[in-house]
Amino acid sequence: MEKKQDSIKPAVTACIVSFNEERNIRRCLESVKWCDEIIVVDSFSSDRTVEIAREYTDKVIQREWPGFRAQKEFARLQGGNEWSLQLDADEEISPKLKAELIEAMKCNDGSVNGYEIPRMVNYFGKWIRHGDWYPDRKLRLYRKERGRVVGGEIHEYVAVEGKVKRLRNPIFHYTYDDLTHHLQTLNRYSTISAEEMYKRNRRTYWPDILLRPFWKFVRGYVFRMGFLDGSAGLVIALLSSFGVWMKYLKLRNLQRGLILS
Repeated sequence: MEKKQDSIKPAVTACIVSFNEERNIRRCLESVKWCDEIIVVDSFSSDRTVEIAREYTDKVIQREWPGFRAQKEFARLQGGNEWSLQLDADEEISPKLKAELIEAMKCNDGSVNGYEIPRMVNYFGKWIRHGDWYPDRKLRLYRKERGRVVGGEIHEYVAVEGKVKRLRNPIFHYTYDDLTHHLQTLNRYSTISAEEMYKRNRRTYWPDILLRPFWKFVRGYVFRMGFLDGSAGLVIALLSSFGVWMKYLKLRNLQRGLILS
């Protein structure tokens, strides 16, 4: 259901991709009700994701999953407004960020083409404010015709022509349901990353497998002060290190001609 354009700010299309996100998508959609248009691109969810999405918009498109980058770029192209706001279904525009976004666009003299926004993760009920996970800035609001989604399969990002401004208030990210979900995601993403590196002719050796995970832990837990997040910070640093170890071990296996499961 489209809204009337607010005359005090440029028109914005919220672009959301989803798959089996019934636990999260209502919160996400509630946070973008102020946008002039909402587009949800869903990969044939088997739960109530689409049903919930249709309570907020009649622009729900079901499309086979081609990968993060391609799906988000497709969503961008569907928007009919000057500005695109890209959001994952497990994210939420915080109230303070909403006000900051609207004010920033109202005050934009035409020189700014994108806004970079910090992202704050809720990890098992605790907000993470240190380590590798914060501020985790992402360029999410941009002029549709001046930006596009580029990058790798799981490290996609928005590239914008022209000036980009940083905002202060965060997107809230409700990332993993439980520890099993976190481990499953690490396993899947490490496989995708290893395969991408292999296709780019990247090679790895045993020092990488041993030292890169160690440095990942030290950087996040010590130098970026992940220890200030308590036990959650320790778990995040350990599992992040484990994910790096899996990625390089899988790349090593690909070099040896082994097939990743």
